[in-house]
Amino acid sequence: MKLIRLVFTILFGALLIIAGINHFISPEFYDKLIPDYLPKLPVNYSVGILEIILGIGVLIPRYRSYFAFGIVILMCLFLPVHIWDITRDNPAVGSHNAAMVRLSFQFVLIYWAWFISRK
Repeated sequence: MKLIRLVFTILFGALLIIAGINHFISPEFYDKLIPDYLPKLPVNYSVGILEIILGIGVLIPRYRSYFAFGIVILMCLFLPVHIWDITRDNPAVGSHNAAMVRLSFQFVLIYWAWFISRK
């Protein structure tokens, strides 16, 4: 079980680091996910930095549970955005079906982070 948890931890850390870097490489991809009343570029870059920090942090065994719990919180904070995206005429991720899959995947990410947060 320890090996499985380690593999899932490394994969999740890499996923978050790559996603965080993508906020800087393709900020326009995230524009549609950020509500218009928020400053798009600062929010986008802040989330990118946070994802990179959490992705690196989860790879540090001593602090893994703290950073993984931080990921759980971040993924929960993203839930309203994904729900909002489903209700829009033109979801940011493409179709309504794709938005539903993305929302479902958010729960997988939350469980995944919770799984690696346990000692």
